[in-house]
Amino acid sequence: MVKRMIVKIDEDKCTGCGQCVSPCAEGAIQIIDGKAKVVSEDLCDGMGFCIGVCPEGAITIEERQTVEFNAEKAEAQPKSTDVSIRCFSCGAGEDERYLMPMRHKMESLWVCTRCLPQLIHG
Repeated sequence: MVKRMIVKIDEDKCTGCGQCVSPCAEGAIQIIDGKAKVVSEDLCDGMGFCIGVCPEGAITIEERQTVEFNAEKAEAQPKSTDVSIRCFSCGAGEDERYLMPMRHKMESLWVCTRCLPQLIHG
């Protein structure tokens, strides 16, 4: 066991919308019985890309004792894509460009790498 950062999901706040599943490139989060769950702590790298897309604020990062992150196991997970995830600015999907979660005008959105500089620099 090691002390490290890991995702924590508040099941009372989680509505099971599934928006956190696709941003988790390691496959650590799945919807089980209508709620998002970390299915294997060794898959969670603690980066928290899932946090920005949760519309309910149900996901946080905490530092605690857990198993080490297993990069090889994470890389071997099937990759998921969500065709509903699109850049809020230009409409590009993740099959066309890299997308990142962001907060803009108090809203959690996705933005592509082509549109992000314009948002930053105006």
